Amino acid sequence: MFPLQLFNIFFTASTVQERVSKDDLSPYTRGDLLEVPRTLFTHFGIYLGDNRVAHLIPDILPVFSQNKAAIGEMVTNLRLILGVVAKAASVRVDSVADFAYGSEVLVNHMDAVCHQPALEAEEVARRAEELLGSISYSLLWYNCEHYVMYCRYGLVISYQTYQFCTAVRKTVCSRTSAYLTALLGVGAMLYLGSAASLTSIIFLLVSFILWMTS
Repeated sequence: MFPLQLFNIFFTASTVQERVSKDDLSPYTRGDLLEVPRTLFTHFGIYLGDNRVAHLIPDILPVFSQNKAAIGEMVTNLRLILGVVAKAASVRVDSVADFAYGSEVLVNHMDAVCHQPALEAEEVARRAEELLGSISYSLLWYNCEHYVMYCRYGLVISYQTYQFCTAVRKTVCSRTSAYLTALLGVGAMLYLGSAASLTSIIFLLVSFILWMTS
């Protein structure tokens, strides 16, 4: 449950969502924000119309190849993982089916979550198309959610990143972590003697910071 708590952004109590089949295009209109639930995260895109979805996705292939035909093929898991590691990505256009990658698609305007009202649909699509091409990527600080939130709301934010950082802070900056760090420092001091005094001081200082921020 813990990884899912870190990455889950489905605010079911405060958002309006419509679950639709990836084969039925009638629910989609140009400028809609589309979501695809994955195991540990949610993937986002902007519907452009005519069965086209613009989305930011990590991809290592453009770093090594200029073959547009190969790059245009659906991004495999290997390409995606290597793109995450290399922080290389692109905003590309795929069909709804390729974007969904076998999962159901959610249409979620997130108006109840985001304090900023959604832009006009045509402006959303224009922004999505304007950013097509290679782009720098960061798993936490600029991912597919940052991209669609900018396009639809004009805000470069990610609720997934916020929830992840909040969960990490609660884990790291907890009293239990402070106790453990202090015990490690005292243990190192007793085991290694005065030679480890500097290390022990650092341990104790870190534990104090953790304690004060918990």
